[in-house]
Amino acid sequence: MFGPAGRAYVYLVYGMHDCLNVVTEPEGRPAALLVRAVEPLAGVPEMRAARAAHAARRRSVASHPGTLADLVRRIDALPAERLASGPGLVAAAFSISRAEDGLDLLDPASPLRLELPAEPIAEARVGASPRIGVGYAAEPWRSLPWRLFETASAAVSGRR
Repeated sequence: MFGPAGRAYVYLVYGMHDCLNVVTEPEGRPAALLVRAVEPLAGVPEMRAARAAHAARRRSVASHPGTLADLVRRIDALPAERLASGPGLVAAAFSISRAEDGLDLLDPASPLRLELPAEPIAEARVGASPRIGVGYAAEPWRSLPWRLFETASAAVSGRR
């Protein structure tokens, strides 16, 4: 997370979910943006398969074969926009692990990269709210509108 900007910062949260952050500040200044959700534009079958493979690797599922079949059915039934609708689900749907920590997300040759949309998102379609999961933080940090999202996206995780 200490830079340089544009790098992936992937970490394990709660001992079970990998989360993808994008480093946003110059090297030496710890700041990053958590990718909370991604709305699929392509690759939905691959995302479903990655989610199923991720579920199969989990200890609780591996020891109960019927559980895996149930999870695969649930994943197959999900609307595409819900496949990566949470920070841990983003990593699972794109097979992101801590092995990707430090990747240059701006390098066109990187296996994990950010790309600009064909057309910029209109400012009117960008919503802002307080962050989620930081109720422990002191004010004003708890209430600052540092969570940004596309207002019309069904993939947005948590409250709007």
